[in-house]
Amino acid sequence: MKTLLLVDGSSYLYRAFHAMPDLRNSANEPVGAIQGVLNMLRRLHKDYPAEYSACVFDAKGKTFRDDLYPEYKANRASMPDDLRVQIEPLFETIRAMGWPLIIEEGVEADDVIGALAKQAESQGIKTIISTGDKDISQLVNEHITVVNTMRDAFRKTDDVLDIAGVTAKFGIPPSLMIDYLVLVGDTSDNVPGVEKVGPKTAVKWLQEHGSLDNIVANAQSISGKVGENLRAALDWLPTARELITIRCDVGIREHFDELVQQAPDKTKLAALFDRFEFRSWQRELNNMPDGGKTPAGIASAPVSNATRQLADQGTADMFAAAANHNRHYSTILSEADLEAWLTKMQASALLCFDTETTSLDPMTANIVGLSFSTQAGEAGYIPLTHDYFDAPVQLSLNETLAKFKPILENPAIKKVGQNLKYDMHVLANHGIHLQGIAHDTLLQSYVLESHRTHGMDDLAMRHLGVQTISFEQVAGKGAKQVGFNQVTVEVASEYAAEDADITLQLHQALYPHVQKDSKLEFIYSQIEMPSMACLFTMERNGVLIDSDMLNRQSNEIGMKLMALESQAYALAGQPFNLGSPKQLQEILFGKLGIKPTKKTPSGAPSTDEDVLQELALDHPLPKVLLEYRGLAKLKSTYTDKLPKMINPQTGRVHTSYNQAVAITGRLASSDPNLQNIPVRTAEGRRIREAFIAPAGAHIVSADYSQIELRIMAHLSQDAGMLNAFANNEDIHRATAAEIFGVDKANVDNEQRRYAKVINFGLIYGMSAFGLAQNLNIERGAAANYIERYFARYPGVRDYMDNTRALAKQQGYVETYFGRRLWVPEINSANVQRRNGAERAAINAPMQGTAADLIKLAMIAVQNWLVSERLQSKMIMQVHDELVLEVVDAELELVKQTLPKLMQGVAQLSVPLLAEVGVGGNWEGAH
Repeated sequence: MKTLLLVDGSSYLYRAFHAMPDLRNSANEPVGAIQGVLNMLRRLHKDYPAEYSACVFDAKGKTFRDDLYPEYKANRASMPDDLRVQIEPLFETIRAMGWPLIIEEGVEADDVIGALAKQAESQGIKTIISTGDKDISQLVNEHITVVNTMRDAFRKTDDVLDIAGVTAKFGIPPSLMIDYLVLVGDTSDNVPGVEKVGPKTAVKWLQEHGSLDNIVANAQSISGKVGENLRAALDWLPTARELITIRCDVGIREHFDELVQQAPDKTKLAALFDRFEFRSWQRELNNMPDGGKTPAGIASAPVSNATRQLADQGTADMFAAAANHNRHYSTILSEADLEAWLTKMQASALLCFDTETTSLDPMTANIVGLSFSTQAGEAGYIPLTHDYFDAPVQLSLNETLAKFKPILENPAIKKVGQNLKYDMHVLANHGIHLQGIAHDTLLQSYVLESHRTHGMDDLAMRHLGVQTISFEQVAGKGAKQVGFNQVTVEVASEYAAEDADITLQLHQALYPHVQKDSKLEFIYSQIEMPSMACLFTMERNGVLIDSDMLNRQSNEIGMKLMALESQAYALAGQPFNLGSPKQLQEILFGKLGIKPTKKTPSGAPSTDEDVLQELALDHPLPKVLLEYRGLAKLKSTYTDKLPKMINPQTGRVHTSYNQAVAITGRLASSDPNLQNIPVRTAEGRRIREAFIAPAGAHIVSADYSQIELRIMAHLSQDAGMLNAFANNEDIHRATAAEIFGVDKANVDNEQRRYAKVINFGLIYGMSAFGLAQNLNIERGAAANYIERYFARYPGVRDYMDNTRALAKQQGYVETYFGRRLWVPEINSANVQRRNGAERAAINAPMQGTAADLIKLAMIAVQNWLVSERLQSKMIMQVHDELVLEVVDAELELVKQTLPKLMQGVAQLSVPLLAEVGVGGNWEGAH
């Protein structure tokens, strides 16, 4: 029997748009929905071969249902702009792939699908309908089956709804689906059902009475509120039935001989794939012989038995569905196989490798196995310490690492990996100093698209069209997750080898795009890659902590918290949980009668920090609550936690610096976060006193002074700002003199404070409203100050206007060095998001340039420490500050050299200034 494959394109268009990440090409065009739908079409023809096929979409405009019921689909929001612009390119691509595409004016896609399915049935043709819409289940019979191939964002097995499948899923056969839908209604199409009648009640009634007609006939005998609701809806039910019933009698122009898939238009597809930057599909197209099947019909790469075993178990259904090569993965269990791989690695132009470990903590993780790849499609995994019951005999860990050590430490053998800083730590834990690092795909992605995610699974889907095996698929998740050493060697091998193989392919896909842009190449090769090596050293160095001091501070903060709690009880007139938003709402806005200033998304009065700060101006309790929250956070995050994080082997705390998180290029510290210790409170500054130097050494801190204002002066080329910095003036005093129209010598402290807030506020895009709140002045006065500021510094206003316009045009802005800072919401229809993106576009070049400068400074300082063979070492990087642990014998040399190195990394239109402090602890160095 021949088969007709029908695709509900409209259903999958929306599903793909919401399921896929915000994928964009380098021209900032959204392409995620296109990729999602094409992925589904590619897979369909592989899984469901058919003689006839068509992709059906809704036409624009109204249908008979809108005339029948004006509120039909009235609840649907208008189509997002980012989806609308993908529709025509998607149609063009589907046609170029050879798929028949059907859009019938005045007819919904469901009705077209129903009519074609019934025509096929009359001609003895079996129909498979691919959709995510449950309404189409009403068509299912012996000849018509529905499948949902995109359930749970492409990751689960298909829903196959034949007669038994529909009955199992809904509790009634397909013949009763219309009756069922009339009773429960269809919220997606705004078709009401019977009020308070859900799926359980509908199924119960249909099982008892056999049909909707019988239910209506017996409506008077159905008791309770739902019976009343049914009787109230009796006049509506015929209209609901007409709206929900798929019309299979609509006239359709297409004949079955027109629904045979055609050969692809390779020229058009090549241009489209190039525009969308679907690189792996482009390669497939280039390798496809003339007259071959369309890309939708290309079979995916063969997978090993281990992968098939996982798929059979339901843990995955399509590893590497769009892979562009045959896979040859091997598990290395013998000395002979190991020697063959060692020879291959020694001769490779570029070696990709990955470690599988016991922990995500880089300082304590140990190796479970190693995977390697030297060419796309070929990879090997060496299991070393898998220790589950009946695990196979594996090569010796120590002996194997001894053989790899010369390769991994050979700088002439170039290496590539994904997040190699982690692997550097893991290897260092085993006494191997990784050298020859040439590339890191994490950093390549970050340089190209800092606003996106950079995990390997996401990168593989985005740039290769490959859905990789996830860690959760092999190790489980949550409480049931096992250590990688407990994963079977067969499954682990497939997963680990794929990691190495895909990472190599990602490098081949990503690096050419970095390479062809000289500015991005500079950011990657001269800033990010050398920074990774510096950060590894800094993380390895760690920071010495006085745990006894922190314990004392923790006790003291605990006593203050108890006192503040008592004070809050007295102000509230009753005890309450200071950490409960609900109880705070009841006290503040109920008992005390304070007027709420902001609501949560659920409509309740907000008690967040911004609200409490505003209320604290007039009420004592919010002020106490803010102080309590700040101290409680200090205690839980630092004074309690830091002593527990001391590494028992080194006696130090080792943070991790995340290089590929902030869009602006700034580093993010975690586990513990050393960049968010508050310095405006005495308690916060005391925490920094616990960061100490060992005997015979001092802490040296060096930070850039007013770096972002200096960068603004350079970027804007405003004459007033350039002149102030060139003359080494106090920029805040100079600004105050300009705004308030007084001599610099006569500027008082309050005027300087205002000017400081304005200087920093405006480079962060602060509005008159924000400035008024910050200075606690009238909005009109704040607007007047801003106008005076721009009148005195017109170059700053021109810079802001030009930057906004450029961001809207190209979707990104750049730092002084050429780092690309994407602002994807810059043309958003949502006003708040667009305004936020405009503020980010203005500030990002300054924050980003400051991030570039501190990274260059870090590289210069580390290179100097190594070249001079000094014992002193960098131990922290906090925003615009470098912190070193300096032995006393080198103190004067470091104090003299450090500012010169930091000031010499770039030549801006204004001089850079780095200030150095020295102390026995971090706070003392300020």
